[in-house]
Formats: sequence, C-alpha cells, structure tokens
Amino acid sequence: MTDRSTLRAEAANARRGALDRGSLPCGEPKREDIKFHSEFRAEKTQRDGRDFYLVEGYASMTERAYEMWDFFGPYEEVVSRSAFDETLAADPMVVYRFNHGGMSMANTRNKRLELWSDALGLGDRAWLNAERSDVQTLIHGIDDQDVTEQSFMFTIDDGEWNDDMTQFRINKVNLDRGDVGPVTYGANPHTVVAARSGELLAAIPALPYIAAREAYALLKARPDLAEQRTSTTTPSNGGGGSTAPSNGAGRSLRLATHQLEVDKLHH
Repeated sequence: MTDRSTLRAEAANARRGALDRGSLPCGEPKREDIKFHSEFRAEKTQRDGRDFYLVEGYASMTERAYEMWDFFGPYEEVVSRSAFDETLAADPMVVYRFNHGGMSMANTRNKRLELWSDALGLGDRAWLNAERSDVQTLIHGIDDQDVTEQSFMFTIDDGEWNDDMTQFRINKVNLDRGDVGPVTYGANPHTVVAARSGELLAAIPALPYIAAREAYALLKARPDLAEQRTSTTTPSNGGGGSTAPSNGAGRSLRLATHQLEVDKLHH
C-alpha cells in the first residue's frame, strides 16, 4: 500500500497541473462532511416555564488541520480563526439537527440556538424541548458517550491553496441556511464521492470477500486505470524506463487497486 506522504505528494503534483490556488476542492462550495470531536455539556433547565435540555459544544475547531480528499487524492484543510466573523455578524438562519437530518430541534430565529466564534472555533448552545422523543434519544446518546462529535453544514465563500497545493485554507464561510449539531458518523452519504475517498479507502480492508471482489473487478475495468497499467509496464522509446501517466486522473486511484488486492487463499 502506498504510504500517506507519497499519496499527498502525488495528489499535490496532479493538482498543481489542473487547478489554480483559488479553486475550490472538488469545485463544490457546499460542505457537510466535516466532523470534530466535541466535549458536550448537557443539562436540564427551565426556560419560559418549560423544561429544556441545554446542550453546548463546538461544531468546528479553527486552525487545526484535518484530512480531506478531492479528485486527486488527500490534502489537509484548515478553517481560519476569522472564517465565521462575517457570517455571524449577518445573523444567519441556522438550525440545530442530529446527523444533519430530521426536524429542526432549535434555530437561531426562535432564539433557542446561539452561535459564537472564539479562539477554539465555532461554539453552539441549544435549548432542546425535553418533551420530544428525538431530543431524549440524543441526550441519552450524549450521556452514554455514544455521541461525541459535531459537524456543521456551510458554504465556502473564500479559500485558497498553499503554494505546494497540499493544504486548503477556508478563510470565510456562510452559515445561512446551514445547520450545526451532533453526529454519529463522518460524511453524509450524499456527499461528493471524491471528498469521501479517505473514508471509503479506510473501509476497504474490512470489506466482505464478495464486495471486495466485485469492487476490484469494477476498478480493473476502468479505462483510466487500464491505461495507467499499460503506461507503467511499457518501455519508453528511449530504453527500459517506465512512462508516467499523462494526467492525474488515475494517480490518486492507484492505491485503491493496491488496497483491493484480496487474499483469495482464505476464501
């Protein structure tokens, strides 16, 4: 299996030939696939004569790099400390939801969701109706430490790659019509596949035999990978050296064929 540093260098090299520094990863400004570990504080309280659970945590950590994937391969991403300043000043409409789905549990319009930005990142404080069954389920998950992470949905208004195209920095986001809240998983199932490549690759070693066999067959049938196999085994006109692929399309996918090698002796 190709080591991570080699993959990052390979992906960055392909990226430099295809993108400029202002290009968005995957060309997609909308994000809902980033999760951060969050220390939740949940307590029962009263507000306006009713019972609520007050849940507090952080939906995003700033100035901390996390790994993402685009069409070329892995890269680091960082949310700038000032990324939330403008959108919070504009009083955005944001809802609080569990796993980015279902009915809103609180929102900024009804004043039961408060957002702020500080040295740690994007903080959130929500008052959740204690009579709702979905709220009770969430609170049990937090109390049992089954729910320990948060995520937020937003759009990127401004960002740029570093000089060597290995890190993308998000300088400004828009939270309006987005959401924040706890999650039990990473990427949303409907997120762009390229952005979820790291998650998919991590799951490959544990794939059942049949699923791994079929995935391997599908990858072997891809024209771009077939072209790469030919180019890396055919000597160049000048001698016995191998020829590198002409574009980056198959490079970041090469490790998929490595990881999909199945030990058929056990089956």
